[in-house]
Amino acid sequence: MTTTTLCYIENNGKYLMLHRVKKRNDINEGKWIGVGGHVESQETPEECLVREVKEETGFTLTSYRLRGLVTFVNSECESELMCVFTADGYTGELIECDEGELCWVDKTMVPKLPAWEGDKVFLDLLLSGEERFFSVKLQYEGEKLIEKKINLY
Repeated sequence: MTTTTLCYIENNGKYLMLHRVKKRNDINEGKWIGVGGHVESQETPEECLVREVKEETGFTLTSYRLRGLVTFVNSECESELMCVFTADGYTGELIECDEGELCWVDKTMVPKLPAWEGDKVFLDLLLSGEERFFSVKLQYEGEKLIEKKINLY
């Protein structure tokens, strides 16, 4: 199982979203996601988060919070454990991202963006103001979400 991070950086009622339109053979092509990436060997999820956010946005995070875990299961690829963070403090200037276009999107518009069906499950938790830690299991067949389980703590 691979481990990844995903972060929704917040500012003035908006999330910084990444429209994945630049990478070839990208499983997320055309979709809108937060920023993040794969945890490297001997790296904690928090270290990965800070590194990936810096690489993709130019921002150095100064305030962030682990909100939940998402387990992706798909018969077509390796399972993934994703650590979902939100952040509300950073320094630096936004840079161009080689994985897609970065855009500040009003939180009310985020659910309307093209995204994975399962992403909407945990985004709904974040956008609803849910403060409890969550663990979500999303099972896919190809690109179709066939099962979801949500636990709140």
